[in-house]
Amino acid sequence: MQESVRPHLTGDVPGAWYGSGEPDPAQVDPVVLGALLDRHGWRRRGGAAGRYARWTPPVPGGGGTSLLVPESRSFPDCDDLLSEALTALARSAAPSAREVLVGLTVPSDEIRWWRDVPPGPSGAASWTAQEQLRAAARQMLMAGALAARERAGYYGARHRRQAQASLEGVLVGPAPGGRSLTAFVPVDEGRAVTVRLYHALHAAREAADYRRATGGMEVFDAAVRAGVSRELTEAVIALVRGSEGARIALEWSPAAGVPQGCAARNDPVEFSPGDLPALREAGTRYLQDEPSVPVRITGTVVRLRRTGPRGAGTVRLRVLAGAEVPHVRVALDEESYRTAGHAHLVGLPIRVVGRLESRGGFRRLTDASNVVPVQVDEAERDRLMKSLHENLDFFGEACQGE
Repeated sequence: MQESVRPHLTGDVPGAWYGSGEPDPAQVDPVVLGALLDRHGWRRRGGAAGRYARWTPPVPGGGGTSLLVPESRSFPDCDDLLSEALTALARSAAPSAREVLVGLTVPSDEIRWWRDVPPGPSGAASWTAQEQLRAAARQMLMAGALAARERAGYYGARHRRQAQASLEGVLVGPAPGGRSLTAFVPVDEGRAVTVRLYHALHAAREAADYRRATGGMEVFDAAVRAGVSRELTEAVIALVRGSEGARIALEWSPAAGVPQGCAARNDPVEFSPGDLPALREAGTRYLQDEPSVPVRITGTVVRLRRTGPRGAGTVRLRVLAGAEVPHVRVALDEESYRTAGHAHLVGLPIRVVGRLESRGGFRRLTDASNVVPVQVDEAERDRLMKSLHENLDFFGEACQGE
């Protein structure tokens, strides 16, 4: 998405909105605006019944902002009132004002994280605590994006490029004090991620409760179907570690409505330090139990290595097809290694059959066989040859051994 059309937040003036202009009043649904104001703590102070409502900021310090929001688009002065309300929000010093504007400009599901950590001077959080919060939130979003593509107890390197791409449109709005964070996940691109994360967090909470009550871990096995994985348990551990507890809340975009199978109003999902042993045990269990995957991979050789001029060796492939990982390392016998080397010299990828091992994060192919060169079109062949010529010195050293 172009920067010129994507709204963004800046910390130059707390609470001020700096985007590509205000949302178009003609495109704003006043019901959605009212729902967003209510969600972010604005207070309804009456108004003309059935015509418009008056809203004031959630806390003092909103610069005296008062918004008149029509009840529906049938109100005669609807566009004028909405235009005035949007301008007032853009100028408001209330931190929640820009979150309302984000929700209007980019219809988004909202995910909020809180960490209970001791406040610093003037209520601010330490740099380390803020970085830990952001890193844990990023891990959790990635876990949700991975689960939206496939259910697995452990992903390793699988699906990461696609999962990362699905999160590119996410906007972030830090809250004052540094102990909470909000992500705005666009509905068009990320609704599947938010829904999967919703189910996974509740399943992880229930599994942790069951583990503490009974000592059994079988509920964690069943929770994989809901999206729980080692990646998710590690994200929750990172969020809770060093705090007295943490909460995650999900709110659905009022413009898009509530997704099927989800509750309209959700209490935050809470985790405490007492949950960490069960989550660590589950993560280890997922890592050990995830099976290897039979694959047939097509990839370009980017590295060759063996200990002498003859014998078996190892190659590294940039994966073009056959597996949702960027690179794999493959151990080959002498004949297969020679085939891989020749294919690289003439600018051709190879195809190889094997098993993608979970150990090491699905970055290694074992039991490799049926290594054959693969024909490609001229444009791809030229690109591969260019890459070869740029790395001739390295390739020569690799063929001679180490």
